[in-house]
Amino acid sequence: MSVVFAPGPAARATEGPANGTGIGGRVLVLNATYEPIHVCSVRRAAVLLLKAKAEMLETGDRVLHSERIQLDRPVVIRLVTYVRVPRGVTRRISRRVLFARDGWQCAYCGSGSNRLTLDHVVPRSRGGTSVWENVVTSCAPCNHRKGDRLLEETSMTLRTTPRPPTPVLFIRLAAEHVPESWFRYLPGLEPSIAAA
Repeated sequence: MSVVFAPGPAARATEGPANGTGIGGRVLVLNATYEPIHVCSVRRAAVLLLKAKAEMLETGDRVLHSERIQLDRPVVIRLVTYVRVPRGVTRRISRRVLFARDGWQCAYCGSGSNRLTLDHVVPRSRGGTSVWENVVTSCAPCNHRKGDRLLEETSMTLRTTPRPPTPVLFIRLAAEHVPESWFRYLPGLEPSIAAA
């Protein structure tokens, strides 16, 4: 049996992410240990709740309706059973995640105004690989100036040491709008960072 959820009349009046309740259609999923592990759709969250695989921690001001039941719109849910999250699994590098990790600024000069590019700290032509620890955001002028040289061969330095992005960054990028109620579950994420 498929259940289709539709917003009620009150929910239609509050449509949109501007009210800060996470109505944008995404739900933060926490492990049984309250560790943030995923962002899912409202539909998926409702299924987890109805199957008693999750509990609701935060709700929005919408109500989901089906033919037989009514459910508060989930904003944050917690899995009832602990799910082992594989550690050491490297996520694929994308420019969007890389630029967000580096704060949308050049890792060499700190500029955010020039066209941003991906730069290999140790160039691929010199044996460098495409791993998070070897890629940084670079403005086009710095990337051109560095070329295929090592940092020691230039007068350039990195402002920070490149590291793999935190899981919180992936969660922030998965949601177009980060609801205020998520912040207490996302350590290190501040409202000013979420708005970037």
